[in-house]
Amino acid sequence: MVEEKIGRVLKLDSISDGNGWEKVDMLIFNTYHWWTHTGSFKTWDYFQVGDKIVKEMDRLVAFKIALTTWAKWIDSNIDTSRTRVFYQGVSAVHLNGNEWGDPKARNCKGQTEPIEGSKYPGPTHPGEVIVKSVTSSLGKKVYLLDITLLTQLRKDGHPSIYATTNKTFVDCSHWCLPGVPDAWNEILYAVLLSS
Repeated sequence: MVEEKIGRVLKLDSISDGNGWEKVDMLIFNTYHWWTHTGSFKTWDYFQVGDKIVKEMDRLVAFKIALTTWAKWIDSNIDTSRTRVFYQGVSAVHLNGNEWGDPKARNCKGQTEPIEGSKYPGPTHPGEVIVKSVTSSLGKKVYLLDITLLTQLRKDGHPSIYATTNKTFVDCSHWCLPGVPDAWNEILYAVLLSS
């Protein structure tokens, strides 16, 4: 992202500050959460691809372009025999009880139990499809920390209305700590020990 006269521009086909990532021992990337922010929660004002600048575009299309740019940069600039590269997959949100078979639940508020079993009853997460597609196309070895299903099953793990003093705002996209993110760290630790 660069600051220009018109505002903050997110250049989807460019990585200009990647030099700091080169020649390190380990890189862990995680970006999906930011792509869902709109309105005052957005951290940019415009998208740019090539010379074309637009105020808004389909977020999944933008995410795929940016992740493909990242993958090309990894392939061209990172020596994976020296640097271990991880991409943390997509963390689920729980904003629609219909997805887990509870139409009375509008979101994660009041959810106290995880979803039973090892299969999420709702649709496949569209961000997960993009992440798996792009990471599997890389020429270099990148380990996908696939946390999507783990997070989909934990509709009860969000701060809900307890994240802020404003009890009308329901947060179903972040996680309580300690909680679900600790499992991500355990998975990463196990991977590091096994290789």
